Amino acid sequence: MIKVLLVDDQELVRSGLRRILRRKDGFAVVGECADGAEVEAAAAAERPDVVVMDLRMKHVDGIEATRRLQATADPPPVLVLTTFDDDQLLSGALRAGASGFLLKDSPAEDVIRGVRSLAAGEACLDPAVTGRVLNAYRSAAPPPEAAADELTSREHDVLALIGRGLSNGEIASELGISEVTVKSHVGHIFVKLGLRDRAAAIVYAFDHRIVTPK
Repeated sequence: MIKVLLVDDQELVRSGLRRILRRKDGFAVVGECADGAEVEAAAAAERPDVVVMDLRMKHVDGIEATRRLQATADPPPVLVLTTFDDDQLLSGALRAGASGFLLKDSPAEDVIRGVRSLAAGEACLDPAVTGRVLNAYRSAAPPPEAAADELTSREHDVLALIGRGLSNGEIASELGISEVTVKSHVGHIFVKLGLRDRAAAIVYAFDHRIVTPK
């Protein structure tokens, strides 16, 4: 069971997320917050596996709430819900340590996939905001200096699929290898290229034309 903490100042949004993240599908909504000021205490009390975070809230916004949460011991990953006009907020959320980004009008299956990906230690990036996230990430972190030719052929394949937004399980299925092997390749890619996380790998894949925008 994946434990989820919902953070949004709109009850209607939280209600919709509760209907999507159902217990029969392997989710348990263990808490809800209407403002970012409540997140740290709620996370400490409920120990969620994933926090689904709104960015715009009245008192403490999602960026500050994410930053405070990531400063705690063993923090849960944060899945940000955003809108098209959130460029500056995206950049701030990246710097604060968010692991995933979805549009608020995403279909239910994307939300389910996103929460599951973060719970598995992966990232989640809505294709509709890929360009904006890439730009925000570039402004938030210096580009790695390592070259892609340091990768093996299989690592190059894995990086290309990461760039396309596939999860480790999907990469394993695509390449006909085990998920454990994929995780090993991902780790080697991060070390060889000096990448800190999956979002950085996506940026690298696009910047080096390992993946090209459709």
